[in-house]
Amino acid sequence: MKYVLLVYDDPKQWESVTDEQMADLYKEYAAVSQDPASVGGAQLQPVDAAKTVRIKNGETLVTDGPFAETKEQLGGYYVVEADSADKALAIAARIPSARMGGSIEVRPLVEM
Repeated sequence: MKYVLLVYDDPKQWESVTDEQMADLYKEYAAVSQDPASVGGAQLQPVDAAKTVRIKNGETLVTDGPFAETKEQLGGYYVVEADSADKALAIAARIPSARMGGSIEVRPLVEM
């Protein structure tokens, strides 16, 4: 089964990270990408580059920013193939954001 690992971060958490720490963190993110279970993923641009589309009464409305206003913002995702939810959760626990004040949402994909 495939799972998507949605990476949520508070952007303020990253303000105090040094360049050296960032280099080490990127190595950890890359290690998750290189895991044999990983079948895709990407880092997202900051939320100020996002647009949200809604349709109300047949009219398309486009607003700046993410859908919900929260402290944590979706910063990227991985798609992994795992034999069980426990395996997907174990991979998610390796993502640095999980220990840096963020969270990783693990959700099974509907495969067609």
